[in-house]
Amino acid sequence: MSASLSYAESSDLPETQANPLFTHLAPSQEVSTPTELEKKAAKIHAGLLTLDTHLDTAMQLARPGWDVLSRHTYESDFSQIDLRRMQEGGLKGGFWAIYTPQGPRTLEGNALAAEHGLATAARIRDLTLRYPNQFGLALRADDAAKIAASGRSVVFLSMENAAPLSNDPALLGMFQRLGLRMLGLVHTKNNDFADSSTDKPEWHGLSPAGKKLITAANCQGLVIDVSHASDDVFDQALELSATPIIASHSGSKAIFDHPRNLDDARIVKLANKGGVIQINSFKTYLAPVEKDPVRGAVQEQIYANFNVFGTLTADKTKTLAATYAELNQKIPPATKPDFEDFMQHLLHVLKLVGPQHVGIGADWDGGGGVPGLEDVSKLPKITARLLAAGYSEKDLRQIWGENVLRVLRNAEQYAATCKPS
Repeated sequence: MSASLSYAESSDLPETQANPLFTHLAPSQEVSTPTELEKKAAKIHAGLLTLDTHLDTAMQLARPGWDVLSRHTYESDFSQIDLRRMQEGGLKGGFWAIYTPQGPRTLEGNALAAEHGLATAARIRDLTLRYPNQFGLALRADDAAKIAASGRSVVFLSMENAAPLSNDPALLGMFQRLGLRMLGLVHTKNNDFADSSTDKPEWHGLSPAGKKLITAANCQGLVIDVSHASDDVFDQALELSATPIIASHSGSKAIFDHPRNLDDARIVKLANKGGVIQINSFKTYLAPVEKDPVRGAVQEQIYANFNVFGTLTADKTKTLAATYAELNQKIPPATKPDFEDFMQHLLHVLKLVGPQHVGIGADWDGGGGVPGLEDVSKLPKITARLLAAGYSEKDLRQIWGENVLRVLRNAEQYAATCKPS
Protein backbone atom coordinates (compact mmCIF):
# COMPACT_ATOMS: atom_id res chain seq x y z
CA MET A 1 0.00 0.00 0.00
CA SER A 2 1.40 3.38 -0.97
CA ALA A 3 2.60 5.74 1.73
CA SER A 4 1.04 8.57 -0.26
CA LEU A 5 -2.46 7.57 0.81
CA SER A 6 -3.83 10.16 3.16
CA TYR A 7 -6.19 10.24 6.13
CA ALA A 8 -8.55 12.47 4.19
CA GLU A 9 -8.89 9.80 1.53
CA SER A 10 -9.69 7.04 4.00
CA SER A 11 -13.36 7.94 4.52
CA ASP A 12 -12.77 6.99 8.13
CA LEU A 13 -15.52 6.26 10.58
CA PRO A 14 -14.76 6.91 14.27
CA GLU A 15 -13.93 3.97 16.51
CA THR A 16 -17.16 2.91 18.17
CA GLN A 17 -17.80 3.21 21.87
CA ALA A 18 -19.26 -0.27 22.15
CA ASN A 19 -20.45 -2.40 19.25
CA PRO A 20 -18.12 -2.42 16.20
CA LEU A 21 -21.14 -2.61 13.92
CA PHE A 22 -20.26 0.28 11.66
CA THR A 23 -16.61 -0.61 11.12
CA HIS A 24 -16.74 -4.34 10.45
CA LEU A 25 -17.06 -6.06 7.11
CA ALA A 26 -19.24 -9.02 6.25
CA PRO A 27 -17.36 -12.24 7.14
CA SER A 28 -16.43 -14.74 4.47
CA GLN A 29 -17.78 -18.27 4.53
CA GLU A 30 -15.01 -20.01 2.59
CA VAL A 31 -14.07 -23.53 3.68
CA SER A 32 -11.03 -25.30 2.26
CA THR A 33 -8.82 -28.30 2.95
CA PRO A 34 -5.79 -27.33 5.09
CA THR A 35 -2.48 -27.19 3.24
CA GLU A 36 0.70 -28.72 4.64
CA LEU A 37 1.83 -25.26 5.70
CA GLU A 38 -1.45 -24.66 7.49
CA LYS A 39 -1.15 -28.01 9.27
CA LYS A 40 2.38 -27.14 10.37
CA ALA A 41 1.26 -23.69 11.46
CA ALA A 42 -1.66 -25.11 13.44
CA LYS A 43 0.68 -27.44 15.32
CA ILE A 44 3.13 -24.66 16.14
CA HIS A 45 0.36 -22.21 16.95
CA ALA A 46 -1.17 -24.60 19.49
CA GLY A 47 2.08 -24.61 21.43
CA LEU A 48 2.53 -20.84 21.57
CA LEU A 49 1.65 -18.57 24.47
CA THR A 50 -0.56 -16.34 22.34
CA LEU A 51 -1.62 -13.05 23.92
CA ASP A 52 -3.57 -10.22 22.32
CA THR A 53 -2.95 -6.84 23.93
CA HIS A 54 -6.34 -5.25 23.28
CA LEU A 55 -9.59 -7.12 23.96
CA ASP A 56 -12.74 -5.01 24.31
CA THR A 57 -14.88 -7.97 25.33
CA ALA A 58 -15.79 -6.47 28.71
CA MET A 59 -18.47 -4.61 26.77
CA GLN A 60 -19.99 -7.92 25.72
CA LEU A 61 -20.02 -9.05 29.35
CA ALA A 62 -22.38 -6.16 30.09
CA ARG A 63 -25.03 -7.52 27.71
CA PRO A 64 -28.00 -9.10 29.48
CA GLY A 65 -27.81 -12.86 29.08
CA TRP A 66 -24.60 -12.90 27.04
CA ASP A 67 -22.59 -16.03 27.94
CA VAL A 68 -18.82 -15.92 27.43
CA LEU A 69 -18.60 -19.74 27.66
CA SER A 70 -20.91 -20.34 24.69
CA ARG A 71 -19.91 -20.08 21.05
CA HIS A 72 -21.31 -17.01 19.36
CA THR A 73 -20.95 -15.65 15.83
CA TYR A 74 -20.47 -12.13 14.59
CA GLU A 75 -23.51 -12.60 12.37
CA SER A 76 -25.75 -13.42 15.33
CA ASP A 77 -24.65 -10.87 17.94
CA PHE A 78 -21.63 -8.93 16.59
CA SER A 79 -19.22 -10.47 19.09
CA GLN A 80 -15.75 -11.68 18.11
CA ILE A 81 -14.53 -13.35 21.29
CA ASP A 82 -15.86 -16.07 23.56
CA LEU A 83 -14.13 -18.98 25.25
CA ARG A 84 -14.98 -21.44 22.49
CA ARG A 85 -13.62 -19.26 19.72
CA MET A 86 -10.53 -18.42 21.76
CA GLN A 87 -9.87 -22.15 22.03
CA GLU A 88 -10.51 -22.68 18.32
CA GLY A 89 -8.12 -19.87 17.44
CA GLY A 90 -5.50 -20.89 19.97
CA LEU A 91 -5.64 -17.54 21.79
CA LYS A 92 -4.33 -18.22 25.28
CA GLY A 93 -5.45 -14.86 26.65
CA GLY A 94 -4.65 -11.20 26.64
CA PHE A 95 -5.29 -7.77 28.06
CA TRP A 96 -8.96 -7.08 28.73
CA ALA A 97 -9.55 -3.36 28.32
CA ILE A 98 -11.23 -1.17 30.90
CA TYR A 99 -12.58 1.10 28.18
CA THR A 100 -14.29 4.36 29.13
CA PRO A 101 -15.90 6.64 26.53
CA GLN A 102 -14.63 10.21 26.76
CA GLY A 103 -17.46 12.26 28.22
CA PRO A 104 -17.71 15.84 29.46
CA ARG A 105 -14.56 16.96 31.27
CA THR A 106 -16.43 18.28 34.28
CA LEU A 107 -16.55 17.12 37.89
CA GLU A 108 -19.77 15.28 37.12
CA GLY A 109 -18.50 13.84 33.85
CA ASN A 110 -15.25 12.70 35.41
CA ALA A 111 -17.14 11.10 38.29
CA LEU A 112 -19.22 9.13 35.81
CA ALA A 113 -16.02 8.07 34.05
CA ALA A 114 -14.56 6.80 37.32
CA GLU A 115 -17.78 4.92 38.08
CA HIS A 116 -17.79 3.38 34.62
CA GLY A 117 -14.13 2.39 34.83
CA LEU A 118 -14.45 0.76 38.23
CA ALA A 119 -17.58 -1.11 37.13
CA THR A 120 -15.76 -2.42 34.06
CA ALA A 121 -12.77 -3.51 36.13
CA ALA A 122 -15.12 -5.31 38.51
CA ARG A 123 -16.86 -6.99 35.58
CA ILE A 124 -13.57 -8.38 34.30
CA ARG A 125 -12.50 -9.50 37.77
CA ASP A 126 -15.89 -11.13 38.24
CA LEU A 127 -15.29 -13.16 35.07
CA THR A 128 -12.34 -14.87 36.73
CA LEU A 129 -14.30 -15.43 39.95
CA ARG A 130 -17.41 -16.88 38.29
CA TYR A 131 -15.41 -19.15 36.00
CA PRO A 132 -12.21 -19.99 37.92
CA ASN A 133 -11.69 -23.18 35.92
CA GLN A 134 -11.80 -21.32 32.61
CA PHE A 135 -10.19 -17.92 33.31
CA GLY A 136 -7.27 -16.89 35.49
CA LEU A 137 -6.35 -13.36 36.59
CA ALA A 138 -2.71 -12.54 35.82
CA LEU A 139 -1.02 -10.01 38.09
CA ARG A 140 2.58 -10.58 37.00
CA ALA A 141 4.20 -11.46 33.70
CA ASP A 142 5.19 -14.89 34.99
CA ASP A 143 1.55 -15.68 35.80
CA ALA A 144 0.69 -15.95 32.11
CA ALA A 145 2.54 -19.19 31.41
CA LYS A 146 1.30 -20.77 34.65
CA ILE A 147 -2.34 -19.94 33.92
CA ALA A 148 -2.08 -21.13 30.33
CA ALA A 149 -0.40 -24.36 31.44
CA SER A 150 -3.39 -25.02 33.71
CA GLY A 151 -5.69 -24.89 30.68
CA ARG A 152 -7.24 -21.55 31.60
CA SER A 153 -7.43 -18.32 29.64
CA VAL A 154 -5.02 -15.61 30.79
CA VAL A 155 -6.71 -12.38 31.89
CA PHE A 156 -4.61 -9.24 32.28
CA LEU A 157 -6.30 -5.88 32.88
CA SER A 158 -5.52 -2.79 30.81
CA MET A 159 -7.10 0.66 30.63
CA GLU A 160 -8.14 2.44 27.45
CA ASN A 161 -8.54 6.14 28.24
CA ALA A 162 -7.37 7.44 31.61
CA ALA A 163 -10.54 9.52 32.06
CA PRO A 164 -11.58 7.53 35.19
CA LEU A 165 -8.55 9.08 36.92
CA SER A 166 -9.32 12.72 36.05
CA ASN A 167 -10.94 13.81 39.31
CA ASP A 168 -8.61 11.77 41.50
CA PRO A 169 -5.36 10.46 39.96
CA ALA A 170 -4.82 8.57 43.23
CA LEU A 171 -7.46 6.13 41.95
CA LEU A 172 -4.62 4.71 39.89
CA GLY A 173 -3.52 2.79 42.97
CA MET A 174 -6.97 1.27 43.38
CA PHE A 175 -7.05 0.16 39.76
CA GLN A 176 -3.55 -1.28 40.15
CA ARG A 177 -4.64 -3.28 43.17
CA LEU A 178 -7.63 -4.53 41.17
CA GLY A 179 -5.14 -5.86 38.63
CA LEU A 180 -4.44 -3.06 36.17
CA ARG A 181 -1.11 -3.62 34.43
CA MET A 182 -1.29 -1.48 31.27
CA LEU A 183 -2.39 2.17 31.07
CA GLY A 184 -3.69 3.65 27.81
CA LEU A 185 -3.54 7.41 28.29
CA VAL A 186 -6.24 8.60 25.91
CA HIS A 187 -8.86 7.53 23.36
CA THR A 188 -10.35 9.32 20.34
CA LYS A 189 -10.81 12.67 22.12
CA ASN A 190 -8.41 14.70 24.24
CA ASN A 191 -8.65 14.23 27.99
CA ASP A 192 -7.14 15.86 31.06
CA PHE A 193 -3.87 13.96 30.61
CA ALA A 194 -3.05 13.89 26.91
CA ASP A 195 -3.93 14.81 23.35
CA SER A 196 -5.56 12.23 21.11
CA SER A 197 -4.25 11.44 17.64
CA THR A 198 -7.75 12.11 16.28
CA ASP A 199 -8.48 15.42 18.00
CA LYS A 200 -7.09 18.96 17.71
CA PRO A 201 -3.96 19.74 19.76
CA GLU A 202 -4.79 21.03 23.22
CA TRP A 203 -1.85 20.20 25.45
CA HIS A 204 0.61 19.74 22.57
CA GLY A 205 1.41 16.38 24.06
CA LEU A 206 1.04 15.50 27.71
CA SER A 207 -0.60 17.84 30.20
CA PRO A 208 1.20 18.50 33.51
CA ALA A 209 -1.18 15.95 35.06
CA GLY A 210 -0.32 13.50 32.29
CA LYS A 211 3.39 13.74 33.03
CA LYS A 212 2.74 13.09 36.72
CA LEU A 213 0.51 10.17 35.79
CA ILE A 214 3.28 8.47 33.81
CA THR A 215 5.69 8.83 36.71
CA ALA A 216 3.13 7.39 39.12
CA ALA A 217 2.27 4.56 36.75
CA ASN A 218 5.94 3.64 36.39
CA CYS A 219 6.24 3.35 40.17
CA GLN A 220 3.22 1.04 40.26
CA GLY A 221 4.56 -1.34 37.62
CA LEU A 222 2.21 -0.32 34.82
CA VAL A 223 3.14 -0.41 31.14
CA ILE A 224 2.40 2.90 29.39
CA ASP A 225 0.26 2.45 26.26
CA VAL A 226 0.41 5.14 23.56
CA SER A 227 -2.16 3.79 21.10
CA HIS A 228 -4.65 6.59 20.29
CA ALA A 229 -2.18 9.20 21.57
CA SER A 230 -0.90 12.03 19.40
CA ASP A 231 2.63 11.99 18.00
CA ASP A 232 3.66 14.61 20.57
CA VAL A 233 2.32 12.42 23.37
CA PHE A 234 4.23 9.47 21.92
CA ASP A 235 7.47 11.45 21.85
CA GLN A 236 7.05 12.80 25.37
CA ALA A 237 5.92 9.51 26.88
CA LEU A 238 8.82 7.67 25.27
CA GLU A 239 11.22 10.19 26.78
CA LEU A 240 9.55 10.43 30.19
CA SER A 241 8.73 6.80 30.95
CA ALA A 242 11.34 5.04 33.04
CA THR A 243 10.43 1.73 31.38
CA PRO A 244 9.72 0.64 27.78
CA ILE A 245 6.30 1.60 26.45
CA ILE A 246 3.84 -0.15 24.15
CA ALA A 247 1.43 0.73 21.36
CA SER A 248 -1.16 -1.92 22.21
CA HIS A 249 -3.22 -1.70 19.00
CA SER A 250 -1.69 0.44 16.29
CA GLY A 251 -0.48 0.26 12.69
CA SER A 252 2.10 1.51 10.20
CA LYS A 253 1.80 5.00 8.75
CA ALA A 254 4.17 3.96 5.96
CA ILE A 255 1.53 1.50 4.78
CA PHE A 256 -1.45 3.81 5.33
CA ASP A 257 -1.20 7.45 6.34
CA HIS A 258 -3.67 7.70 9.19
CA PRO A 259 -3.17 9.61 12.46
CA ARG A 260 -3.81 6.41 14.44
CA ASN A 261 -0.75 4.83 12.85
CA LEU A 262 2.92 5.33 13.73
CA ASP A 263 5.58 6.45 11.26
CA ASP A 264 8.73 4.40 10.74
CA ALA A 265 10.97 6.80 12.66
CA ARG A 266 8.82 6.55 15.78
CA ILE A 267 8.51 2.78 15.51
CA VAL A 268 12.31 2.56 15.37
CA LYS A 269 12.63 4.85 18.40
CA LEU A 270 10.10 2.71 20.25
CA ALA A 271 12.11 -0.42 19.49
CA ASN A 272 15.43 1.21 20.37
CA LYS A 273 14.08 1.85 23.87
CA GLY A 274 12.84 -1.72 24.26
CA GLY A 275 9.20 -1.10 23.42
CA VAL A 276 6.70 -2.99 21.28
CA ILE A 277 4.12 -2.10 18.63
CA GLN A 278 1.11 -4.41 18.45
CA ILE A 279 -0.68 -4.47 15.08
CA ASN A 280 -4.45 -3.96 15.02
CA SER A 281 -7.10 -5.07 12.51
CA PHE A 282 -9.37 -2.02 12.64
CA LYS A 283 -10.26 -1.66 8.99
CA THR A 284 -10.26 2.12 8.59
CA TYR A 285 -6.73 2.24 10.04
CA LEU A 286 -5.43 -0.36 7.56
CA ALA A 287 -6.32 1.05 4.13
CA PRO A 288 -8.75 3.44 2.42
CA VAL A 289 -12.44 2.63 2.67
CA GLU A 290 -14.75 3.92 -0.03
CA LYS A 291 -17.79 5.78 1.24
CA ASP A 292 -21.21 4.66 0.14
CA PRO A 293 -23.56 7.50 1.12
CA VAL A 294 -26.66 5.34 0.68
CA ARG A 295 -25.33 2.55 2.89
CA GLY A 296 -24.05 5.13 5.35
CA ALA A 297 -27.47 6.73 5.67
CA VAL A 298 -29.09 3.36 6.33
CA GLN A 299 -26.46 2.54 8.95
CA GLU A 300 -27.14 5.83 10.71
CA GLN A 301 -30.84 5.01 10.77
CA ILE A 302 -30.10 1.57 12.21
CA TYR A 303 -28.02 3.24 14.90
CA ALA A 304 -30.84 5.66 15.70
CA ASN A 305 -33.42 2.87 15.91
CA PHE A 306 -31.42 0.46 18.03
CA ASN A 307 -29.09 2.77 19.99
CA VAL A 308 -26.22 0.36 19.35
CA PHE A 309 -23.88 2.22 21.67
CA GLY A 310 -26.01 1.10 24.59
CA THR A 311 -26.49 -2.32 26.11
CA LEU A 312 -28.76 -4.48 23.97
CA THR A 313 -30.99 -7.27 25.20
CA ALA A 314 -30.74 -10.64 23.46
CA ASP A 315 -33.97 -10.02 21.55
CA LYS A 316 -32.86 -6.59 20.36
CA THR A 317 -29.50 -8.00 19.35
CA LYS A 318 -31.21 -10.71 17.29
CA THR A 319 -33.40 -8.13 15.57
CA LEU A 320 -30.43 -5.85 14.96
CA ALA A 321 -28.44 -8.72 13.44
CA ALA A 322 -31.30 -9.56 11.09
CA THR A 323 -31.64 -5.91 10.09
CA TYR A 324 -27.95 -5.61 9.39
CA ALA A 325 -27.92 -8.88 7.42
CA GLU A 326 -30.71 -7.48 5.25
CA LEU A 327 -28.63 -4.35 4.66
CA ASN A 328 -25.64 -6.46 3.61
CA GLN A 329 -27.83 -8.26 1.08
CA LYS A 330 -29.27 -5.06 -0.38
CA ILE A 331 -26.13 -2.92 -0.22
CA PRO A 332 -23.06 -5.16 0.21
CA PRO A 333 -20.17 -3.64 2.18
CA ALA A 334 -16.84 -2.92 0.56
CA THR A 335 -14.47 -5.84 0.05
CA LYS A 336 -11.43 -3.94 1.33
CA PRO A 337 -9.51 -3.75 3.64
CA ASP A 338 -8.96 -7.43 4.31
CA PHE A 339 -6.52 -9.91 5.82
CA GLU A 340 -3.87 -9.02 3.25
CA ASP A 341 -3.96 -5.38 4.32
CA PHE A 342 -3.52 -6.42 7.94
CA MET A 343 -0.54 -8.56 6.94
CA GLN A 344 1.04 -5.66 5.04
CA HIS A 345 1.17 -3.67 8.27
CA LEU A 346 2.47 -6.62 10.27
CA LEU A 347 5.15 -7.64 7.76
CA HIS A 348 6.32 -4.07 7.28
CA VAL A 349 6.98 -3.41 10.96
CA LEU A 350 8.58 -6.84 11.35
CA LYS A 351 11.01 -5.99 8.57
CA LEU A 352 11.58 -2.55 10.08
CA VAL A 353 12.40 -3.46 13.70
CA GLY A 354 12.45 -7.25 13.90
CA PRO A 355 10.29 -9.79 15.74
CA GLN A 356 11.55 -8.67 19.17
CA HIS A 357 9.47 -5.48 18.99
CA VAL A 358 6.22 -6.49 17.28
CA GLY A 359 3.05 -8.23 18.42
CA ILE A 360 -0.70 -8.54 17.89
CA GLY A 361 -3.41 -6.31 19.35
CA ALA A 362 -6.27 -6.77 16.93
CA ASP A 363 -8.90 -4.67 18.77
CA TRP A 364 -11.42 -7.51 18.98
CA ASP A 365 -14.93 -6.48 20.01
CA GLY A 366 -13.88 -2.85 19.62
CA GLY A 367 -13.99 -2.45 15.85
CA GLY A 368 -11.26 -4.85 14.74
CA GLY A 369 -11.67 -7.69 12.28
CA VAL A 370 -11.62 -7.79 8.49
CA PRO A 371 -12.61 -10.37 5.85
CA GLY A 372 -10.29 -13.31 6.31
CA LEU A 373 -9.72 -12.41 9.95
CA GLU A 374 -13.26 -12.02 11.22
CA ASP A 375 -12.80 -13.19 14.80
CA VAL A 376 -10.28 -14.89 17.09
CA SER A 377 -10.97 -18.33 15.64
CA LYS A 378 -8.96 -17.27 12.55
CA LEU A 379 -5.72 -16.43 14.37
CA PRO A 380 -3.75 -19.47 13.10
CA LYS A 381 -3.83 -17.80 9.67
CA ILE A 382 -1.44 -15.17 11.00
CA THR A 383 0.99 -17.82 12.17
CA ALA A 384 0.78 -19.59 8.80
CA ARG A 385 1.53 -16.39 6.90
CA LEU A 386 4.46 -15.56 9.14
CA LEU A 387 5.90 -19.04 8.65
CA ALA A 388 5.48 -18.64 4.90
CA ALA A 389 7.33 -15.32 5.13
CA GLY A 390 10.30 -17.07 6.73
CA TYR A 391 9.80 -16.32 10.40
CA SER A 392 10.90 -19.03 12.82
CA GLU A 393 9.12 -20.64 15.73
CA LYS A 394 11.33 -18.54 18.03
CA ASP A 395 10.18 -15.42 16.21
CA LEU A 396 6.57 -16.49 16.60
CA ARG A 397 6.97 -16.99 20.34
CA GLN A 398 8.25 -13.44 20.62
CA ILE A 399 5.54 -11.92 18.43
CA TRP A 400 2.66 -13.79 20.05
CA GLY A 401 3.51 -13.18 23.69
CA GLU A 402 7.11 -12.98 24.83
CA ASN A 403 7.58 -9.36 23.76
CA VAL A 404 4.70 -7.92 25.75
CA LEU A 405 5.65 -10.04 28.76
CA ARG A 406 9.22 -8.71 28.53
CA VAL A 407 7.91 -5.14 28.62
CA LEU A 408 5.69 -6.01 31.60
CA ARG A 409 8.64 -7.58 33.45
CA ASN A 410 10.64 -4.40 32.88
CA ALA A 411 7.80 -2.44 34.46
CA GLU A 412 7.65 -4.85 37.41
CA GLN A 413 11.40 -4.64 38.00
CA TYR A 414 11.39 -0.86 38.00
CA ALA A 415 8.43 -0.69 40.39
CA ALA A 416 10.25 -2.95 42.85
CA THR A 417 12.98 -0.33 43.27
CA CYS A 418 10.99 2.86 42.66
CA LYS A 419 10.79 5.42 45.44
CA PRO A 420 7.73 7.63 44.89
CA SER A 421 8.46 11.34 45.21
